[in-house]
Amino acid sequence: MERPSSRIQNATWRESMRSPGAPSLRRETERQFWRHIATGITSEKAAEPSGVSQAVGSRWFRHRGGMPLFMSKSVSSRFLSFEEREEIALLNAQDVGVREIARRIGRSPSTVARELTRNTATRSGRLEYRATVAQWKADWMARRPKSAKLVTHPQLRGYVQDRLEGKVRDADGRAIEGPQQAPFIGRNKPHRGDRKWVNGWSPEQISRRLKIDFPGDELMRISHEAIYQALYIQGRGALKRELVSCLRTGRAPRVPRARSQAKAWVHVSEDVMISNRPAEVEDRAVPGHWEGDLIIGLNRSAIGTLVERSSRFTILVHLPREEGYGVTPRTKNGPALAGYGAVTMANALKQTVTTLPAQLWRSLTWDRGKELSDHARFTVESGVDVIFADPRSPWQRGTNENTNGLLRQYFPKGTDLSRWSEQEIQAVANALNSRPRKTLDWKTPAEVLNEYLRSVAPTSVATTG
Repeated sequence: MERPSSRIQNATWRESMRSPGAPSLRRETERQFWRHIATGITSEKAAEPSGVSQAVGSRWFRHRGGMPLFMSKSVSSRFLSFEEREEIALLNAQDVGVREIARRIGRSPSTVARELTRNTATRSGRLEYRATVAQWKADWMARRPKSAKLVTHPQLRGYVQDRLEGKVRDADGRAIEGPQQAPFIGRNKPHRGDRKWVNGWSPEQISRRLKIDFPGDELMRISHEAIYQALYIQGRGALKRELVSCLRTGRAPRVPRARSQAKAWVHVSEDVMISNRPAEVEDRAVPGHWEGDLIIGLNRSAIGTLVERSSRFTILVHLPREEGYGVTPRTKNGPALAGYGAVTMANALKQTVTTLPAQLWRSLTWDRGKELSDHARFTVESGVDVIFADPRSPWQRGTNENTNGLLRQYFPKGTDLSRWSEQEIQAVANALNSRPRKTLDWKTPAEVLNEYLRSVAPTSVATTG
């Protein structure tokens, strides 16, 4: 009597295969995930519409190094889809004939017969067709196991590795060690930390140089894309994963093109662009239009700066540390404790608005910084319209940029700004507002603003002195 394994092998026309265990996620699901990634969104956000968990999406992105390769392309219609295999399984369970199944799904009878034979489940010792197992077996058999060229050619691999991580040498050929880099933990280059000194050739430089160094050896050829894939994709096994730190960017996974080109200013909509700013702002005839920004210091410290366009009157916004800063470990997407997070910044500006009469707050033109991404709530609660300047256009807030330059006399770059109290920074603001300005006919900003307040409300008492 024939052994069961041999009987099943003869019945399915193929070698025995390992058990798939629990049904795995289909390749089409991963292809859908990579199509979402191509739009520029993160792996966590791409996982939801693909029907998988965030952990699975992150693992897919990390395992493939951000490089979908063939996974971003749909499977050819030549091959049966999972939906067709589900239809075959349902009709086969109803004892529908092969030719009738083929007619209903629009396939050749030989295709259906071959599918029912080749991809039938055999785990129970009986031949039973199940769509999930059939899809897993089809994906498994469709793989093209091929060793990377850097694996099969040690000389080529050594050449590539030496140009990537080879030691830096002086004119006499002596190796220069340079600084010690922190151990590689699978992430990008260390932020504001030492990097290892290496030759650091780019993959394209290595690829092009091979033709010059080995003109007659066709085996010493490799494309720069193959080198990138060997570095970024974990399953290739050709080059050590930590060699990505030898690249100029030091980037651990490859960033999809749509994500790198995506705008970082998602909080800026068309209706708050500077092109929609009222015409009266341009001629500075009417006070109440402000320009704002941050001046940044060491250790993520900052001071908010507000300048009125007509009078050049300056207000400094105190941004103290949030409770837990320096004690609570930083977490991804956690609360901003440095003092100028979106919510904190909006609250500080709303409190600042109350220090001057309402007629002095008509609009606020801000830089593209994300610290004011909560501008919609600020506008609703304060009544001040927020306008954002165009990218890389500091001249659109020229008054504020000039004032920030004056403030650097008191708060130099590279100093910790969190050490100054609100009373101390307001003293600096008072010093600027008490300086005579040539553009104001040598009047001070405080004097000009007081004159305006007296003209619109003769009986009111000015409080800007």
